[in-house]
Amino acid sequence: MNLMHTHSSSSSSPLFFLLLTCIFFSRSSATQHESANDEPIIESCDKKSPVSAILVFGDSTVDSGNNNYIKTLFKSDFPPYGQDFEGHVPTGRFCNGRLPTDFIASYVGVKDNVPPYLDPSLGIDELMSGVTFASAGSGYDPLTPTIDHVIDLPTQLEYFREYKRRIEEKLGEERMQKHVEEALYVVSAGTNDFVITYFSLPLRRKTFIVEGYEQFIIYHLKNFIQGLCEEGARKIAVAGLPPMGCLPEVITAFSGNAVADRRCIDRFSAVGRDYNFLLQRELKLMQMALSHLGYKIFYIDIFTPLSDMVHNHARYGFEEVDTGCCGTGYVELGPLCNPKSYVCPNVSRYVFFDSIHPTEKTYYYVFRAVQSVVDMIVN
Repeated sequence: MNLMHTHSSSSSSPLFFLLLTCIFFSRSSATQHESANDEPIIESCDKKSPVSAILVFGDSTVDSGNNNYIKTLFKSDFPPYGQDFEGHVPTGRFCNGRLPTDFIASYVGVKDNVPPYLDPSLGIDELMSGVTFASAGSGYDPLTPTIDHVIDLPTQLEYFREYKRRIEEKLGEERMQKHVEEALYVVSAGTNDFVITYFSLPLRRKTFIVEGYEQFIIYHLKNFIQGLCEEGARKIAVAGLPPMGCLPEVITAFSGNAVADRRCIDRFSAVGRDYNFLLQRELKLMQMALSHLGYKIFYIDIFTPLSDMVHNHARYGFEEVDTGCCGTGYVELGPLCNPKSYVCPNVSRYVFFDSIHPTEKTYYYVFRAVQSVVDMIVN
């Protein structure tokens, strides 16, 4: 069964405002800080490390353009997105430049940037070195991707099965399986589940208290990781939640005075901390149970470096931490951040590019913070 480009929706989401609370992204605590004017420099790790490819799943924090090929309003294949990407091209990344997985791919030496799996122009060599199956707006909760009609995690896993069949046609079954086992897998999702599906919509709150919803998301995440393992994944990095109360759109939507009081809202960030604690514990248990079979399943802490960048922004060369670079910085996201939008003159001063998503510079510091975890997985 060919799954390419078959995902579609029956209509545009009626909850368009909820696009303004969509998602965000992945990794641990930075120990080195380049100056504000430094260009990101990626030095590859040991070229002998057994990484055949990078394969990515999740949401907008790691989607490089799959949403370009489906019927959804939640896209970013237009300026000012991509203004600092190679060739100044808006690729579908919700960022002014590269994503953390692009930096990771370059570091492990498989490719400079991770393309979207649904891009019909990809040749077999491009596929073999790695792709992302992620879809902006997605999440672990089955309800989340239905809000903006994006690609859910089970479909992303099915695309991976199709990917394996295409690789097998090139390499044969035995070499394909070895290729899959030696790949690095990155999974980044969850913020949409909490910011949109739980806090912005009443449906899940009628069923779950927040602690119960955290367990519900962990359950679906574990099922997804188990599915990856059954398909041959061995080296898996799973990102936790960011400090959600510091996202500009969350401040705008839930602050008592969104203009005068733009401090982080701790009750949202506290949920992220609690969830991350549970996730880290569950991943450790999975790792302990499977390590003798050659599995490496690691937690990636994105909360700590992002929180540090917001609260100690001067150390990183940032000046603006509570608004995005695009438009007012309060609500602009996706189609509201468009070619007619005002864009800040110096994006390197901003932690966030739109009202949810970090700038390339922020993502680079996130990559630096998780670099040691990548080393542990691939070496």
